[in-house]
Amino acid sequence: MAKKEKEVKTNAMRILEKNKIDFKVNTYECDEFVDGLHIADQLGQSYEQSFKTLLMQGKSKNYYVFVLPVDQEVDLKKAAKVVGEKSLEMVHVKDIQSITGYIRGGCTAIGMKKQYPTVLHESAKEFETIIVSGGRLGSQIFLSPNDFIKVTRGTYADIVVK
Repeated sequence: MAKKEKEVKTNAMRILEKNKIDFKVNTYECDEFVDGLHIADQLGQSYEQSFKTLLMQGKSKNYYVFVLPVDQEVDLKKAAKVVGEKSLEMVHVKDIQSITGYIRGGCTAIGMKKQYPTVLHESAKEFETIIVSGGRLGSQIFLSPNDFIKVTRGTYADIVVK
């Protein structure tokens, strides 16, 4: 008899449960990094409602998390201004796990090793539910943008290239 595979909870899921936040988990087959556009296409999800997580470092050496629709690009000038930095640069892929505790493609602002200042693109407010990474490859979390802001102590801002 085949053993039923136990759902693997991520740190993000445990934190949402601890904070009594309503969320749904979606899992899908994924063994390696695939960008958010391909995942949205594969699962029939809208780009506007699917959000990617970017980790950046400011001139001050502080880290920041920016969460934006998968089909958008971050505007570095806007993003820097929002967090009060002169400039920002993307953190190198090889450093993501040591800084956040998550791997590329499974990175979410919820439950990183440290709570970094988090900015969610303001378009998230248009949706009852947004989709973010679940904290590992092949896992998504569906939750309200306001709950995301609450649990990450984040803010909304316009951070994308027009």
